[in-house]
Amino acid sequence: MRPEYPYNASSTARLDTADTEFARDVYTGLRASQKMIPAKYLYDEVGSALFEAITLLPEYGLTRAERRLLEACVDEMVLSLSPVAAVAELGSGSGLKTQGILEAITTYQDEVEYFAIDVSSRSLQDCCDHLGTIPGVRAHPLRASYLGGLDRVRQRRPVDGRLLLLFLGSSIGNFSEDEMRVFLKSVRRNLQTGDALLLGTDLVKPADQLLSAYDDAAGVTAAFNLNLLSRLNRELDGNSQLRNFRHEARWREDRNRIEMHLVAKEPQSVTIPGAGCQASFQAGESIWTEACQKFTLEGLRQVASETGFSPLYQWVDAKWPFAENLWLVS
Repeated sequence: MRPEYPYNASSTARLDTADTEFARDVYTGLRASQKMIPAKYLYDEVGSALFEAITLLPEYGLTRAERRLLEACVDEMVLSLSPVAAVAELGSGSGLKTQGILEAITTYQDEVEYFAIDVSSRSLQDCCDHLGTIPGVRAHPLRASYLGGLDRVRQRRPVDGRLLLLFLGSSIGNFSEDEMRVFLKSVRRNLQTGDALLLGTDLVKPADQLLSAYDDAAGVTAAFNLNLLSRLNRELDGNSQLRNFRHEARWREDRNRIEMHLVAKEPQSVTIPGAGCQASFQAGESIWTEACQKFTLEGLRQVASETGFSPLYQWVDAKWPFAENLWLVS
């Protein structure tokens, strides 16, 4: 439903200029006709902790659905791909969902390389410290954007053997439809014939079920969204008043996506010196902070064929409509 650490496909700035990139994206986004800030900025240390809490909420079924699916399909997947020389994961986060995959692989072979790709140094360290204890797993942390990390994997992977790329949690849903296709084609260019992609995708479901997942009764998702304003204040010296904004989730049936917005309760002006900008709001005007695309099974198969992949398996959870898609590089 949401990625652990989202990535803006259009961003080319290096990680060591992240503060400048944040300021630039805020400046550009708040000057747009529909004010927006890229979703990746929701995930600072506070936001990431709030997101972990969201995954435990009864309204949020995605994480539990994906874990059930991975447990159910892992042996079939590994046997169909074996042997696997290397596993790489985009947005690895804690790596908890990946443990079962690596354990299954090392059941059938002696060793495997694992490349964790994430923008969070702390998450990378925790992930590799944990997964590196699995016998036969050599874990390598790569602090990078999705495509930047995948390019480094391409240069370091074993010369011979299959690579299994993991992109879990329906992180792909944070791209627009056009961005998604561009991104997947870029992923394909970094892979070799015979490699595989395991793609987690949240499926279309009733609107009320989706809206409650993005606006839970306990208000955790609201706090997660409003924390973005706190980040503007902390890191860019902004003067946003959180009490003057409210969290709102919107279902766009015409686009099959959920949107999250921060809506101004009253007319106001916000100054953000660190981004060199001032933004004025009318009552009801919003900052668009996240879009989460929902998919259909047939639509996913079509996307695979359009971006250079051949669908091999598609597993669907029975309790929460969610699909794991195993695609081969064709």
